[in-house]
Amino acid sequence: MMALSSGNIQQQETGHSSVVAQHYNQLEEKGRAARVESRIFYLRNFNNWIKSMLIGEFLQKVKEEKGRETEINVLDIGAGKGGDLLKWKKGNISHLICADIAGTSMEQCQQRYRDMINRNRRQRDRGRCFTAEFITADCTKVNLKEKYNDPSIKFDISSIQFSFHYCFESLAQAECMIQNAAECLQPGGYLIGTTPDANDIVRRLKEAEGLSFGNDIFSVTCEFKDNFPIFGAKYDFHLEGVVDCPEFLVYFPAVEKIAEENGLKLVYKKRFEEFFHENKTSENGRTLLSKMHALETYPPVPNTEAMSTNPLDYEHAQKILSGINDGKQNNQECRVGTLSKAEWEAVSLYLVFAFMKVNSSNEENNSPHSSEPEYS
Repeated sequence: MMALSSGNIQQQETGHSSVVAQHYNQLEEKGRAARVESRIFYLRNFNNWIKSMLIGEFLQKVKEEKGRETEINVLDIGAGKGGDLLKWKKGNISHLICADIAGTSMEQCQQRYRDMINRNRRQRDRGRCFTAEFITADCTKVNLKEKYNDPSIKFDISSIQFSFHYCFESLAQAECMIQNAAECLQPGGYLIGTTPDANDIVRRLKEAEGLSFGNDIFSVTCEFKDNFPIFGAKYDFHLEGVVDCPEFLVYFPAVEKIAEENGLKLVYKKRFEEFFHENKTSENGRTLLSKMHALETYPPVPNTEAMSTNPLDYEHAQKILSGINDGKQNNQECRVGTLSKAEWEAVSLYLVFAFMKVNSSNEENNSPHSSEPEYS
């Protein structure tokens, strides 16, 4: 039995942080035209829809609790090239701090912010645009508070999208990441994020014949299939044209324990498919699914082709259409919005999570926690 404290596990420097930084620094910004042609065009849009709904939900909670005209400060850890800048603008926040390990990504994020400011100035009904600062740092090893322009700043939301799993290389890194997200949060503020579901990854590994699973757009490869450690359980993740670097299984009971030590209480944890089904029929959810092109139209409209050339990728859509067409009295062809099976197998690896700051100071909690994680 052990408590989650940095004194119980010796951190080993493996250099994975530099590998991750190098990967994202070298990742080419190809522009919208190239993204439309990408095999994972709808997958990326779907993930973006998930983030939009999650961010929108908790911005709404903050406004309801503090008042709609209140100032809202946000910390975006792992902000990358600034893919969420427009979401924060639409949320009418006041100030944003972006932090990321990849310096090139931060430069592109800052340029994207400047471009957004310039577009905003040219609009007749432009409204306000938030102020921002940009920090290049390994958020799993560096105390971000020391780098803020105003170290006394209080955040209403901390956001860690598709990057939290990198901190589970070691206990010390996980503690540092969560401390960065939590220590300047207002009581009542929220930490929100997205990360791979470790239990699902382990399940798929155990069902696979070898040490890897995946399809033509993604793959997960691990060195072992059982006896996974809480920290440092490395696997290699490849996603077509976007990701090709080591990641680490996130043992969520450990996340909750470290979060509790930082004054955070779990609000919810939901797999992507659950979150999708809960939000797809809401007015905003339906509108954004269409506006963001988060689902592929099947069958394709005239003069277009399906994103996947494998007909088995659309068996599920064909079954739905068969049921719809059987009940129709005319020959009008119906269409549905969907993801290909290959894309769904990739996005369904992930979960969303949300924590609320319940106090303003860290309270040491030495309750025991098993050193042998039970991945189901």
